[in-house]
Amino acid sequence: MAAVTMAGCGGNQPKTVGPPAKPKVPELMKPFRYHKMIEVSPGQNYDVFSWGRGSQEAGAFMILHSDSAAIKYTTTTGDLEGQIIDVYNSDMDVDGNPEILIAAKSKDTINRTSIYAFEFSNDNGKANKLDFPKLNNSQRKGYRGDDNFYIRDGKLIREFPIYKGSGKDAASTGAKRQLEYGLSRNEFTVKQLSKDSVDVAPKAGTANAAPNKQDDKPTTKKSEKKSSSKSNKKKKHKRHRE
Repeated sequence: MAAVTMAGCGGNQPKTVGPPAKPKVPELMKPFRYHKMIEVSPGQNYDVFSWGRGSQEAGAFMILHSDSAAIKYTTTTGDLEGQIIDVYNSDMDVDGNPEILIAAKSKDTINRTSIYAFEFSNDNGKANKLDFPKLNNSQRKGYRGDDNFYIRDGKLIREFPIYKGSGKDAASTGAKRQLEYGLSRNEFTVKQLSKDSVDVAPKAGTANAAPNKQDDKPTTKKSEKKSSSKSNKKKKHKRHRE
């Protein structure tokens, strides 16, 4: 009876329920390293893979386009430098043909990010490779990688912190540069959205401040002018007496 009573008391205790277990993401079988599926429209899917054995900083990418409505399947491949960090989809030129943008980060001295861009035709499903522009001299000033890409209002936005100096002595200025990429006639357009500068103007009173133009001219004090005028008067009186 005692054992039955203890068992009954134990059964009345509330059970603790923890947070639901997160679904496990299936691991990719080697030699595949990365996978992301993008559904552009019903029946239009793009599976992006990276693959390769050996070095993790080199390999290849593969875009599998599934057009289940027309029962057409195409493959686009290319060499890959670095590791894929994300894949974006947009229609920057608003022509109805989707663009697939692959962002891959390299582990070099500045952790730069490369963009592999393709526009897919809805008519025949063929991929047109797009050349992503390099930063020009003004855009590259103060650049040390750590890019952040995202899609906003159908455009590709690029942000990165600005540094001053070079090598190990480079220090962040706290500012960021923001660029907007569009597409026109299968060529990228670039527009800088932010106003920034890596040249900090020295404050007044510091050693680096520009000298005042008035400081370059010799100045004389009023007392010096008075004394000089008195001495000149005395000389005139002496000459007159002589």
